[in-house]
Amino acid sequence: MGRLSERVAIVTGGAGGIGTAVARALAAEGAFVVVADIRDAEGVDLAAGLGGRARFLHLDVTSEDDWRRALAETERDLGPVSVLANIAGIIDWGPMEEQSPASFRRVVDVNLTGAWLGMRAVAPSLRRAGGGVIVNMSSLAGLTAYAGVGAYAASKWGLRGLTKAAALELAPDRVRVCSVHPGAIRTRMTAGFGDAYTAGQPIPRFGEPEEVARMVLFIVTDATFSTGCEFIVDGGILAGAPAVLTPGE
Repeated sequence: MGRLSERVAIVTGGAGGIGTAVARALAAEGAFVVVADIRDAEGVDLAAGLGGRARFLHLDVTSEDDWRRALAETERDLGPVSVLANIAGIIDWGPMEEQSPASFRRVVDVNLTGAWLGMRAVAPSLRRAGGGVIVNMSSLAGLTAYAGVGAYAASKWGLRGLTKAAALELAPDRVRVCSVHPGAIRTRMTAGFGDAYTAGQPIPRFGEPEEVARMVLFIVTDATFSTGCEFIVDGGILAGAPAVLTPGE
């Protein structure tokens, strides 16, 4: 088996995009993966396709009751959790003055509060496993800012800070916590962006979900002296001129 043989991993947002790539990468290394998402059909199909190394659980990351149930079922059937990958995330486009308070709160609830609820729920299980790793999927927008995505940027900056606080709290329990900051990745979230969006990058193309998944896998398996820090997967954009965030170009 692989480097994660017999380990148990929960991947939120696992039914699509980066979450699916992460679930596949962890399963390929021998982990038993709980694909957690609200997209039931896609999640069931993914779990069935991972060769017996996965199961699907319906999970709304903003629901404390869903987290409690998901953890209880996972521990009952598989044992304590060694890896939590908080990948679930949403975005709402538009100027600050045009965004409703409800929309702002929804983005923050999913991207930030959802990850907090997950860490809060799973931390005791990670201790029972003897330690483990939490990977929080932030964004390039958690390191810099773009106009028109205020709620998203706020949530991803917040997740970056939450990651550091959790790393300090959980270090005595042998739990590492890191954040990943993708740039332009080819997913459903960036479907409206044309190739001109990445033209100014040192690596002038969209990244693929699998490239982000390999970074997550590196954090889980190899970055054993790293915690509370950021791992960037952005095609080099922070080293050059920032892209203009304009869907549909």
